[in-house]
Amino acid sequence: MSKTNFVKAAILCPLLLTIFVSGLQAKDEYEISGNIVGDDEEKVTETTVLLLKEDGSESQRTESSKKRFGMGGGGFSFEDVLPGEYSIKIDAGAQGTANVPVSVVDDDVDLGDVILSSDEPKPIAQKEKAEDVSDQPVEQPEEVSGSDKDYVINELNFEVKKLNAEIKHLNNEMEDLKALSKMWINPLAIYSKEIILKNGSTVFGKIVYQDEETLKVETLVGYLIIKRENVVRIIENVVTEESQEYVPEQIRDSYSPPPMPKLAEPQYTSGSLSRDAAKQYSANCVLVGNISEKKDKQGNYIFTGEVKNIGGRRSDFVKVDFVFRKNWSGETKTLTTFVRGAYHTFESGITTDATLLPGASGGFELYVPHSFGSFIGYSYIIDWEEYE
Repeated sequence: MSKTNFVKAAILCPLLLTIFVSGLQAKDEYEISGNIVGDDEEKVTETTVLLLKEDGSESQRTESSKKRFGMGGGGFSFEDVLPGEYSIKIDAGAQGTANVPVSVVDDDVDLGDVILSSDEPKPIAQKEKAEDVSDQPVEQPEEVSGSDKDYVINELNFEVKKLNAEIKHLNNEMEDLKALSKMWINPLAIYSKEIILKNGSTVFGKIVYQDEETLKVETLVGYLIIKRENVVRIIENVVTEESQEYVPEQIRDSYSPPPMPKLAEPQYTSGSLSRDAAKQYSANCVLVGNISEKKDKQGNYIFTGEVKNIGGRRSDFVKVDFVFRKNWSGETKTLTTFVRGAYHTFESGITTDATLLPGASGGFELYVPHSFGSFIGYSYIIDWEEYE
């Protein structure tokens, strides 16, 4: 090789080496391109496109191309992109958003048409503004697909329906409890029959079956079977609303029925013969039939009946005490009427017309004025005195 050729070769070698090295470096950087298409299949122009790294930091940004010379525009590209994992974020406002993951390995990436979706808003502008104002990292919103959103909405609707059903159930239970409390306070709210038994007890209920010997009664505590021979009478109670009228407390507290006159102690013919031991020689006043009830045009109640002395001795001052139950709180009022019997004058000069001789009968009448008020039931006691 001549000296001239050697010099030329020495000059060309560094130049070729530089071109070769530059060619190797150019293969390590690639290009990402694509077109932005909206929901209406129209190209979206002049929209900011971000290229984000895997950690969420911004690598590059560009804008989609404008419409020029009758061409659609909407294209974008990022050059000199190193291999790695990226994501393309696009926010076109009302036209929609997109978030597309991109992997750059050893070749350029053509994304084709990137279709925006209005179902997934991505507040990129707000995120950038927040990063400028504060140095604190902003958490990236988790991506939720359309199917996941539908599932969440269905679950929330199910929970709302479940809560509505529970509220209705609790309201029904509350109404049932209120109804039960009303029944226990006033059984006449559902049962109008008042059955008075010979042992002095009273049963409120509804007669569901009866024959010549027994009664089947529905009560608050269940069904009861009552023998007819144990029933004194059955009263049909009709509860009416009592008109509320103002009564001064001074008058209400000071008023009380006049006391019954005290009578002399009974004197028996034999001091050693007690009243219980000589029961067959004592008076015994009982009710004949039933007590009739009627109401006049002014709303006053009139109770009438007949009492008979079935004992072997004269009964004096025969009376019937009516105990009226005003309410279920225990308030009662007592009214007394004397039997219309024969006249009898005692040694003290006192004369009574309420005397029943053995085997004699006498009627009675009790007048209950309208001002007495309403009552839910009553019981009676026949009382008398025995003198020599």
